[in-house]
Amino acid sequence: MITGGIDSSKIEAMLAQLKATAATAQGLDNPIQTATAPKTGFADALKSSLDHVNQVQQQAQQLGQSFATGNDKVSLSDTMIAMQKANISLQETIQVRDRLVAAYTSIMNMQV
Repeated sequence: MITGGIDSSKIEAMLAQLKATAATAQGLDNPIQTATAPKTGFADALKSSLDHVNQVQQQAQQLGQSFATGNDKVSLSDTMIAMQKANISLQETIQVRDRLVAAYTSIMNMQV
């Protein structure tokens, strides 16, 4: 059957071929990926992010203390940049927390 210049039997044959290829690809290991990366779960990603925020904040605090005590190796601009990076990291973490709480609340309010 030809519809609008396209032969539907060719389309069906192509779909069957794609489905067969997909089915065999699912059964085979991917030869390109010989070394698989460890799977990172959500909790691991969240912990890593929080550790990074903590590290940035501690670095900013140390630079601030060094500048306040009169250390000549620490400039005001470096201290202010570190403090702003820490502030931005904290604000980002707060936004993620707020969105997680909102998602949790909407899931809890769903009808089952």
